[in-house]
Amino acid sequence: MLNLFLLQSLNGIQFGILLFLVAAGLTLIFGVMDLINLAHGVLYMIGAYLTAAFAATTGSFAYGILIALPATLAIGIALEVLVFRRLYDRSHLDQVLATFGLILILNEAVKIIWGSAPLSVPMPEAFSGSIQLMGNLRYPTFRILIIGAGLATALGLYLMVNHTRLGMLLRAGATHGAMVSALGVNIRRLFMIVFGLGAMLAGFAGGMVAPILSVDPGMGDSILILTFVVIVIGGVGSVRGAFVAAILVGLVDTLGRSFGPMLLRNLLDPAAAAQMGRTLAPMLVYILMAAVLYLRPTGLFPMGGGTR
Repeated sequence: MLNLFLLQSLNGIQFGILLFLVAAGLTLIFGVMDLINLAHGVLYMIGAYLTAAFAATTGSFAYGILIALPATLAIGIALEVLVFRRLYDRSHLDQVLATFGLILILNEAVKIIWGSAPLSVPMPEAFSGSIQLMGNLRYPTFRILIIGAGLATALGLYLMVNHTRLGMLLRAGATHGAMVSALGVNIRRLFMIVFGLGAMLAGFAGGMVAPILSVDPGMGDSILILTFVVIVIGGVGSVRGAFVAAILVGLVDTLGRSFGPMLLRNLLDPAAAAQMGRTLAPMLVYILMAAVLYLRPTGLFPMGGGTR
């Protein structure tokens, strides 16, 4: 039982890391630009498709994701210039409607280019095994790679936001955009950089998950819902809050699905426990969100529009 708990905890952390990579980009976009982007999950899907396509072309997953990252960055910048730049001064309702329409367009574009059938990305041979952690507990090497890459990305974001000139401009632009612009900073270019960075983070998450999940149209829709849950729990605009909340959501979701039915067997017969467990497990993250908002209505790390 202990080994199962440790294994599922690592799975929860790995899932939380993926949620953070998507949520971090969306947090930057919303915190700096005050833009509600429902199409952010589509960028996660595009990153997965580009990684699959480039990995198939080059024969290497590493080359595939290295090429997919700048490609996703370019797509994000193109979308910012062509679409999102026209939404900054519009109401949040207009932003929701426009980005929802973009979801439909990009999902159909993916089906036209790659078809509706799911794609698979071969597991990199160097990371296809497992590592012995303790006793007889082994964990897949590639999932450890995902956790390590996510933690490195989180550290890089922290250093960028808090210890670089770009981070200083991001923090200032999030709270005093007009003043930053008056000081000679090209706020449009800053917004373009932020949006491109957010798109690349989402694409990176999609690319990293491609070898362990099927790549299919609409795969970004389900993760987008959990991403918004993460942002609300962590505090809108807070990268630190997004990281903590993503780990919490990943653990609650994974452990709840694994151990919920087991705990219910102590109260109900096995069939009823399994049925109720499947019903209640997806609700746990929303119960967590409700509890956090009850205790802290602005989230765990409210930043008041900042991006720390």
